[in-house]
This record gives sequence, C-alpha cells and structure tokens, in this order.
Amino acid sequence: MIYGYIRVSTDKQNAENQRFEITNFCQKNCLEIDSWIEDCGSGTQPYNKRKLGELLQKISCGDVLICTELSRLGRNLFMIMDILHLCMNRNCKVWTIRDNYRFEDDIQSKVLAFAFGLSAEIERNLIRQRTKEALANKKAEGIVLGRPKGSHAARVKLSGKESCIQSMLNSGMSYVKIAEELEVHRTTVSSFVHQRMGPK
Repeated sequence: MIYGYIRVSTDKQNAENQRFEITNFCQKNCLEIDSWIEDCGSGTQPYNKRKLGELLQKISCGDVLICTELSRLGRNLFMIMDILHLCMNRNCKVWTIRDNYRFEDDIQSKVLAFAFGLSAEIERNLIRQRTKEALANKKAEGIVLGRPKGSHAARVKLSGKESCIQSMLNSGMSYVKIAEELEVHRTTVSSFVHQRMGPK
C-alpha cells in the first residue's frame, strides 16, 4: 500500500498544494496513491491523537508513506524520530519530497535515522542544561524556587470533599476506612484533615 499523508494547520491551508506535490511525484515515479490521509491541526499534537496515529497502527512491511516534508509528520525532532522508528521497525518506507529523505530498510537509512536520533538526544540534553542554568540563575538572584515553605497547594486531591470527609469522621470512621472509600492513601486523608479541616 502507498499512503499519501497531508497535514495542514488550518482547514484547507496548503492541503491542495501538498496533494498536488505528492500526486506529481508519484506520476513521475510511476506510483499510485492507494489511500490519502489528511490531518488538520498543529503538528505539536501527539500523532496518536491524529489520523496519522490510526495509519501507523495498520501499516505493514512494504508499505510506503509519502509526505511533502518531515515537518508534516511532527513539529519537533523527538516526535518525528518516534514515527520514523515505528515505521522502520515495521519495514515501512517513509519518503519526503521537498527535503528528499528516503527512510527504508538499508544502511543509509539507518545511518540517517541514527543522525536524527543523535540530534534529538543532543537537543534533549541542551534543554535539560538550559533549564538547570535558568534555575541556578534565579537561585543566585535570591528568588525562592518552588512553593513557599510551610504553604500548601490551593487545590489538592481531596479538595471539595470536606463535607463528605467530615460526615465520615462524625460517624466514627478511621482514616484508613475513609482512605479506602475515597481511593487515596491514609496519609493523604490525615494530612488533608489536619491542614484543611483542623485536627480531629
């Protein structure tokens, strides 16, 4: 099966242009699209929430996925690498037209995929390092990070259940039994009662 994949950020934006490019490419290479998949939305949306995710669940050995460029698959390198990894594991080919990538079951494709993977890992490490440096700078400036000591979140897991918990306490139920009823840990109930409702 040969699949043509189109993704646009807004309805009909560039959809026909992408379809034309893919069709033209196939005609020049004596290929024919068996099925078109079109997504409308941001590439930052997880691919398993898009029609692309449905396609990736059914692709098999020998199938070809054609799109105009890698950025149509996703808007960050990590997501694109996940998609390519899934396709290559199933021996499904991924071809792009504008950037002329060919991901297939050969050594060149594996080297290219490795390069993408290495780039993704480097970017991940750089993001982690930038985060650490930003936090260190704020700390050096005397900015207190995190929640102020002794404070607690405005809303926690048991927020809104005060009256229910109070009724259970009034009936003589223990923290353990209350925790079982509310499907939380006993210490969660104990902490909530003491911090939000006053010790009982």
